[in-house]
Amino acid sequence: MKLSLFITLPLLMLVSVSQAAERPLNVLVIYADDLGFGDLQCYNPDSKIPTPNLNTLAASGMKFTDAHSSSGICSPSRYAMLTGRYHWRKFHGIVGVFGESAFSAERLTLPEMLKAKGYATAAIGKWHLGRKNGMAPQDQGFDQSLLMHSGLYAAEDDPNVVNSKLSYDPIDRFLWAGMKYAASYNGSAAFEPDGYLTDYYTNEAVKVIENNANRPFFLFLAHWAPHTPLQSAKQDYDALTHISDHTERVYAGMVRGLDRGVGRVLTAIKDNGLEDNTIVIFTSDNGGAGYVGISDLNKPFRGWKITNFEGGIHVPYFIKWPAQIPAGQSFDEPVHHFDIYATAADAAGIRLNPEHKLDGVSLMPYARAD
Repeated sequence: MKLSLFITLPLLMLVSVSQAAERPLNVLVIYADDLGFGDLQCYNPDSKIPTPNLNTLAASGMKFTDAHSSSGICSPSRYAMLTGRYHWRKFHGIVGVFGESAFSAERLTLPEMLKAKGYATAAIGKWHLGRKNGMAPQDQGFDQSLLMHSGLYAAEDDPNVVNSKLSYDPIDRFLWAGMKYAASYNGSAAFEPDGYLTDYYTNEAVKVIENNANRPFFLFLAHWAPHTPLQSAKQDYDALTHISDHTERVYAGMVRGLDRGVGRVLTAIKDNGLEDNTIVIFTSDNGGAGYVGISDLNKPFRGWKITNFEGGIHVPYFIKWPAQIPAGQSFDEPVHHFDIYATAADAAGIRLNPEHKLDGVSLMPYARAD
């Protein structure tokens, strides 16, 4: 069954678009998966992958050059971002993901904090923090969640995609054999998305923005791209004729598709009159994966996803808020994923409870025009 969800939250018309400057700030976090530091031209001018929208986003606010994820793998990094704390304070590895709750009932997650202040909250894409025992997104502060239920970007034989299978890699063989092309809405049964997965998430993110243009919202857009299995939209693959290696070209097409999606989401923010009243944060859960067989994903750093070398935890990281953050800034001191929690709270004017003992700090004092 194909289903394109028209994500719309309760029509609480709190303010009009013309009052955007007086209403609470919107928060948009875009989270890539396994995106290498060296993939983006704004960090690596030698990258073969055209990323014009991410380059523009990086130049439109503050670009962090020494930014780190909490871990070289995805689940702990997502936990740290959503809680503002090091993952090892509570996270229990495989048990935390699939068994007992990784979240503390006495602490507010980022969506819970914003929801308590009247925000509409939506999660789209990869969650990977569990779906049972109180760990599902709708149990952690999200009004709506449209999740990746499995791991294919499209059906394997879809004529609109180009595949690259990595026969030497056991992870890749598992993904192709065991994963399906599927999504799930608020814990529903799996269904087939309407289109290539990166574009589908982008389409639904645009709907969230349009349908909540008159109330504050928090949107967590957690793309699967460019995580394996390697499946590029054919339009992106066809646009990269300068890349001769097939696997590299498919991977680059996936990053190009991610970049296209970021551009569409930013355009939706602007077209709905929300640009000056929305903070946009972009990053990746960890570094690029060595098992895809492409050498320069994390250039200039050594190491890959799963490791704690810089290549595994040194990630792209940008913040844009035209009303408060001057364009063209670069910040070279260390920053972390868990700083997103405190930064969003500070930008939204929310006072944090000191008893929660966050590890992160707000980055707004460094980014604001003061």
